[in-house]
Amino acid sequence: MKAGVSPDYFQREFCLWAGISPRQYMAMIAHSEAGSLLQQGASVLDTAYQIGLSSPSRLHDLFIAHEGLSPGEAKSGGRNVDLVYGRAETPFGAAFFLSSERGLSDLCFVDESASPKTGFEHQGYAEAEILLRLEQRYSKARFMRDDDVGQAWATKIFVSSEPIPVALYGTPFRRQIWRALMDIPTGQIRTYGDLAKLAGHPKAARAVGTAVGANPVAWLIPCHRVLASDNRLHNYHWGVDRKRAMLTYEHVRRTTEA
Repeated sequence: MKAGVSPDYFQREFCLWAGISPRQYMAMIAHSEAGSLLQQGASVLDTAYQIGLSSPSRLHDLFIAHEGLSPGEAKSGGRNVDLVYGRAETPFGAAFFLSSERGLSDLCFVDESASPKTGFEHQGYAEAEILLRLEQRYSKARFMRDDDVGQAWATKIFVSSEPIPVALYGTPFRRQIWRALMDIPTGQIRTYGDLAKLAGHPKAARAVGTAVGANPVAWLIPCHRVLASDNRLHNYHWGVDRKRAMLTYEHVRRTTEA
């Protein structure tokens, strides 16, 4: 191969460097290039062939894997995509729920005093800022506010503990880490190194930490159960006090149910 090393060695070293495989990395690049071409007016068919895919259906699969949208939906700014948002109270403060027909895609805690940050995804914005960034990202989507839907999600999650359909829109590596988070039992904790091993990437703790920080669905995908190597509560997106409250809540519930 051109790198002058064996495929196995290259795969291993690349994963350590990037936190994802070469195949996943190339898919991310293809997704980015396809998005640019579609925004410039290229057809789905032309875009698929220009980025080296064998058919438009492959382009569809690529977009669903990385963005949760079909290429046609992405090109049109979310045209014909129905997004429902609603706000409800939870044991940890007011939360903002965003869902599509694929399931719950965002659960964030609303803080009216939150300061502006860069980007939308996974940031602690006030409600108005969250909605603005959603509308900018999906400029032609159909948005509907329904706080009853938000309350229904809150009840399912925090009261009835029903199985929740979660739409994990992210790179394959990030979805793998998020699924590993969901394998951490209630009331237990893991370090970032533990999580890296659990996800099958024992030497990619830093990349794992980045994926944890990008978790779009608070509480359900329990990034609050991950601690630093010295067991410190730090760097939780929604605040260390809230993280401590979550861990205490789970510990009490687990002790009560035992």
